Amino acid sequence: MSSLKRILGIDYGSKRIGIAVSDPLGIIAQGVSVVANSSTMINEIKKLVHEYDVEMIVVGMPFNLKGEKGIKADEVDRFISQIEKELQIEVVCLDERLTSKMAHQTLRDMEVKKKKRQDKGTIDKMAAALILQGYLDSH
Repeated sequence: MSSLKRILGIDYGSKRIGIAVSDPLGIIAQGVSVVANSSTMINEIKKLVHEYDVEMIVVGMPFNLKGEKGIKADEVDRFISQIEKELQIEVVCLDERLTSKMAHQTLRDMEVKKKKRQDKGTIDKMAAALILQGYLDSH
């Protein structure tokens, strides 16, 4: 019997990259890490891909409110190309509009203390989990 693989979710940011991972059945997403957007980010993501036995990556694509790609989307496209080249793994994009706002609201609804809600790493992990959960729910 082969082991079940997971899906990794990414909320790409200029300073930090939020990382979430699915359960082996692909039902629930959970924020697991924040990686600095630096020259070592691909290696750190590669470690997480191996650690969690990931078969696919879902990256949030920043469309504007009209549904068009903006300047930030070009940066995300370059990031995706780099991941595909380095990790040779399937990468899919998912519209990430308003996920940071939803992450803030979710943390408030969960009654997370204000200090923790203001931690940008917490927001990035939650946004990655929301992106991934959106993908899991649609599949």
